[in-house]
This record gives sequence, structure tokens and C-alpha cells, in this order.
Amino acid sequence: MNEKSITHPFSSIGDDKFHDECGVFGVYGSDDAAALTALGLHALQHRGQEAAGIVSFDGTHFYPHRALGLVGEIFSQKEVIDTLPGNFAIGHVRYSTTGETVLRNVQPLYADYSFGGLALAHNGNLTNARLLHKDLVNQGSLFQSTSDTEVFQHLIATSSGEHLLDRVVETLREVQGAYSLVALSRRKLIGARDPVGVRPLTLGKLGDSWIICSETCALDIIGAEFIRDVEPGEIIIIDENGLHSHKPFSQTSKRPCIFEYIYFARPDSNIDGHNVYEARKAIGVELARESFVSADIVIPVPDSGVPAAIGFAQESMLPFELGLIRNHYVGRTFIEPTDEIRNLGVKLKHSANRQQLKGKRVILVDDSIVRGTTSRKIVEMVRQAGAKEVHMRISSPPTMHSCFYGIDTPEESQLLAANFDVEGIKQQIDADSLAFVTIDGLYRAMGETNRCSETPQFCDACFTGEYPIPLTDLDDGSAMSQMSLLAELA
Repeated sequence: MNEKSITHPFSSIGDDKFHDECGVFGVYGSDDAAALTALGLHALQHRGQEAAGIVSFDGTHFYPHRALGLVGEIFSQKEVIDTLPGNFAIGHVRYSTTGETVLRNVQPLYADYSFGGLALAHNGNLTNARLLHKDLVNQGSLFQSTSDTEVFQHLIATSSGEHLLDRVVETLREVQGAYSLVALSRRKLIGARDPVGVRPLTLGKLGDSWIICSETCALDIIGAEFIRDVEPGEIIIIDENGLHSHKPFSQTSKRPCIFEYIYFARPDSNIDGHNVYEARKAIGVELARESFVSADIVIPVPDSGVPAAIGFAQESMLPFELGLIRNHYVGRTFIEPTDEIRNLGVKLKHSANRQQLKGKRVILVDDSIVRGTTSRKIVEMVRQAGAKEVHMRISSPPTMHSCFYGIDTPEESQLLAANFDVEGIKQQIDADSLAFVTIDGLYRAMGETNRCSETPQFCDACFTGEYPIPLTDLDDGSAMSQMSLLAELA
């Protein structure tokens, strides 16, 4: 089969943001399971825009449909939903960090086992996938994809556990890394979250139906009730006898990803007791307290910079205006990215609102600086629109380290903050001033007094370099870069 691949988004026009790897959704016990799953995936589209898939079960057979593209393009037709009968379904939206985006890597992955069929999808990254992959191949396993998700499948298949739960527990004891997963067998919907809870996973109910999904926004779109977050290290089993919770791992410190609150999650979601929108506003408040500068106006870099900019403007008592307008209808493959067109990339996504910017001292608020290419072009755009001064404020600390837990990041050599101090970054993006929220300011915004260095309350490795889960593959005899490490599995 000829499989088309999608260009890696870091080479896309005007795209200089981190990206989450994926989102998951599962339904147990609804006549509209596939349709509900498609709606849930639509709400989770921000977590992955390269591909989507659904597997349903009607009590006898499993029915898969997977394709490259957006959820609305794949599952908008009734004819497609009609090919996914049954009262049970799981789904996945994908943004690749492990393996190419080709059809064989699109989830949910499905396999027939001695105990029956099992479909599985996960959000996160395994940090010992390369080592496990090598061992499994040596034992005779034949891999059909280049996704680390398939490691789960082979470990379940080779497990000596008598029951499915035993196999799942044995498998999760083998893997290291970040994962929030959903799985569907002939009788059960399964959800599991890694022991430190890096990636979010939530539990909901719609009438008598159970829902497991990445974020509460996916519950909201179908009118489901939020029940609770799946706890770190917890395995949820839902079957004809109801919900069962299993906690087979020894208790450890929770370390949910703090970047979910800065950028990845949807603003209307609630994760581990925090409302994402309110968290982002609170970060903006802390940013204003730490780095106020005399100015006329606060402008967000849309869309992710908006809540923090609102908080900054409220705290500093400056007007908040939309000085940059985002075009939401530019795809990554809009036009062949020649050098000339690539230089116009930011203007394809953002345009300056000259009436608001001309003659003003402007504070620009954004969520992060990755390579700095977008920030530099946006500062230039605001100056060309007539701004007298351009002050950049960032609602995250400097990103100096790569993520190995399910977030697509460049190598450290390509991260601007890993190569320049704040003054050097300021010069690189040509701003009049630049400031990042401090790590303690970020923690204060999340309701903590400060960052506890002995037991940090969040995973903040991209800022601090302190990784809460071992990087086994990275440390296994070579100093591989993140990109070469992930390519190794392929």
C-alpha cells in the first residue's frame, strides 16, 4: 500500500510552537458510541492535527476507521460513522513524535490476541521504547508500525498474565515514560495513567455510559458529566459490572506536565483541579508583577497568549487590545514553502491591527519562545505597523531542554534559550525589552508558594532539566539527540 506521509510540522510555514503528541477518547455503553467519539475527538483536535482514528465494537466484531487529516474531514460523513457500529468505541487524534505520520502509525492500533481482539491508543512517549523494541524483536515480535504505542501491544501479547488486567499491569510495569491510554477489548473499556501523571486523563458519564478522555472539553461537547480525573498510576476498568479502580504501583510524587496549563490544553478544560483559562490568566498576573514596564497597551500573540495577556493587562491596569489578528484558515500545506514564501509565513497566520498599534508603546504577551523565528517576525511586524516600542513578555520560563514525554520539541541546540541568555534572546528577536515569568512565579500562579526543589509539584523538565522519569533510551550508552532517539525506533 502506498502510504502518504505528512511533513514534520517544525518545517511548516510560520510554525514555531511546541505540539502535543495526541489525545484519546473512549465510550462504554452508548448506542451512539462512534458519533460521540468523533465529537470528542473534534474537541481534542488541538492535541493532534495530523491523523485520527476510531475503533468500535458491536459485541461480535471490531470496526476500525483511520485516516490522515483532521477529524472533521475524516468523520463528518454519516456514511463513515455508519461503518462503526456498536455500543463501545475508542478514538485518537495524532501528532507524531515517534515515527512518520503514515497510515500504519495512525491509532487506535488493533490486534487479535489469544484472548480476543484489543484496540489501544495512547498519549505520551515511552522513554525505554527503543530498548523494549529491541528485546521484543529478538524474541520474535514482528512490528507493523514505527509508533512506540505498538510496544504496548507486543508486551500484552507476550505477557504471562492469566487475565487481561494481569497482562495490562505486567505491561505497565515494563514500560517507562509518560502515558495516558485507552484500550477496548470484547468486554472492557480500559484507561490508564502513568505513575507520575504527566499527561492528563479524565473520567466522565453520559447517562449510563462511561467516558474516558484526555480533557474535560471533550466531555463538554457531548454534554457528559465530569466525574473525576484518573489518578496517576491508576488503571480504570469499565465492564458490565460497572467501574473498577486498580492502583498496582507504589505511591510516588505526582508530576503533571505544567506546560499543559501554559499552552497545550484547551483553555476551557479543567485538569487535576485547575481550570486552564484561570491558570493562564494567573500566570499573566505574576508576569506583570515581576516584569512591569511603562507602556500604552497590552497585546496578545493569538490565540495561546490571550489569557495571560488579559491577566497582565488587569494587573498592570493597562488597556488590553487585539493588535494582532490571527487567520485560522491557513493549513500547513497551504503553499510550497520556498524561501520567499517561508519569510511570509507569520503574515499568513497573523496580521497587524495598525489602528491599535500605531504610535503606541506595546507589550506583546506570548506563551513561549522556541527557536525565536516567529517572535522575531512578530516584533518586526508590530514595528512596521507603527509601534514606538515593543516589549516582549513570555508566560513561561525560558525553554532550555527537550521534552521526552510526548511533546514535540527541537533538539536543545535549536532552542534559543539553550544558547542565549535573556539579553541575547532580546537582541535575537529585536525587542526593546524581554522578560519571562520566573519558575517560582509560574508555581505561584498554580497556587503553590514556590517551586519545591526537593519534590517539585509539576513536571517542568523543559525549563529545569530535571526529568521525573528515567530517560533509559537516551542514557543507554550514547548521547543521542531527541530527534535521532525517536528516529531510532523507526
